Amino acid sequence: MAEKHRKGLWNFIIVFTLLVCGMVFAMHYKNWVRQEADKLTVLSGFYLQKIPYTELQEVGLVDRIPELERINGFSAWEKEKGIFRDSLKPNKRIYVYVDNLYDEKIRLVYRDSMELYLNLSDSLKTRELLKTLKEQKDFLNNSDQ
Repeated sequence: MAEKHRKGLWNFIIVFTLLVCGMVFAMHYKNWVRQEADKLTVLSGFYLQKIPYTELQEVGLVDRIPELERINGFSAWEKEKGIFRDSLKPNKRIYVYVDNLYDEKIRLVYRDSMELYLNLSDSLKTRELLKTLKEQKDFLNNSDQ
């Protein structure tokens, strides 16, 4: 009888492990971007960034990410996600949430020196997000004057 319970326990552990791995894969599969009235929220797996529109200083497109040293994160196929460090400025953290390395990336500079590279798997959605971010930045800059 004890043998039957052990098999049930191992089956539970295997199924539970597969479910957790599946959920982690789904979380990292793409960037989850939510635009709110006052901020942009980017969720990519375990990484969460909240960027208030009032703190945006630069918004633009770049073709390539500069060479960076990974602090933590991962690369898989055309995805690159994690926290990186610039070799010239070792104390500066750069956040990279790129779903497609071969497409253009949005470069955001906020909070005086924080830098974030972001794109979505669909290049049209990336362009729409860029347009929205530029509009928010321009609107806030014009309202301050």
